[in-house]
Amino acid sequence: MVQIDRVLDAKGLACPMPIVKTKKAMKDLSSGDVLEIQATDKGSTADLQAWAKSSGHEYIGTETEGDVLLHYLRKDGVNNVEETIEIPEVSLAEFQARVEKGDSLNILDVREQEEYDEAHIPGVKHIPLGEVEAHMNELEKDKEIYIICYSGRRSATAGDMMAKKGFENLYNVVPGMRDWTGKTE
Repeated sequence: MVQIDRVLDAKGLACPMPIVKTKKAMKDLSSGDVLEIQATDKGSTADLQAWAKSSGHEYIGTETEGDVLLHYLRKDGVNNVEETIEIPEVSLAEFQARVEKGDSLNILDVREQEEYDEAHIPGVKHIPLGEVEAHMNELEKDKEIYIICYSGRRSATAGDMMAKKGFENLYNVVPGMRDWTGKTE
């Protein structure tokens, strides 16, 4: 078992709040310290893995105790921080208007399976954030792709990963499914 230096309670919080609180908590730790993040948001695993990779912290792993996910991060555990590529954002209102008008759009939903199963936009391609890197070959690099998640945070991370692999026509839908009022399946 890993020696824990601080515990962060993020139970009951939805994306993006576990990451927001984690960023703040990490600032108060010393290099090498381990933070345990207690979360109930199923998407927090992929969020924290991606954030740790992009910020230079080490994602140690996740354990489950009932409905609570226990994530472990080590501050400054990785010394090679990659630069983040910010992709253009499109407002949910503009995006929803295009969907409702019937425009032919390539939409990638990067939420976790449970979130996707609850409700999703008809015709979207579903690849959870944690699987995007392994499955991006299923997407066409030369097409416009609108990436959506719950709030816009995971979709930004997916866009960064895809842009680093040569995708150029990416758009992050903000704020995402949290405020979607259109048709769902």
